[in-house]
Amino acid sequence: MVYAIVRAGGRQEKVSVGDLVTLDRVPAEAGSTIELPAVMLVDGDKVTTGAEELAKVKVEAEVLEDVRGKKVVIHKYKNKTGYQKRQGHRSELTRVKITSVG
Repeated sequence: MVYAIVRAGGRQEKVSVGDLVTLDRVPAEAGSTIELPAVMLVDGDKVTTGAEELAKVKVEAEVLEDVRGKKVVIHKYKNKTGYQKRQGHRSELTRVKITSVG
């Protein structure tokens, strides 16, 4: 089985061909192809981690859609002072499909 560990949006994701992965927002149109930098490549028993060999590795993904994450509600409260603060946040995400590893 061939899979790669790629750097995507400040995190690392384990991907193989055909996987659907949700990343932080990528500035690309739906239907376009992006290339993700590989950190490690595993091809059966062979593991590639050297920077020179990884420079040759291409992990390509097709952008499917832009989505938004679940809403996170932040509520701050201090007892006996009347202080309350509410804040919300939704992450901007992109869903991609891995098309080639290698």
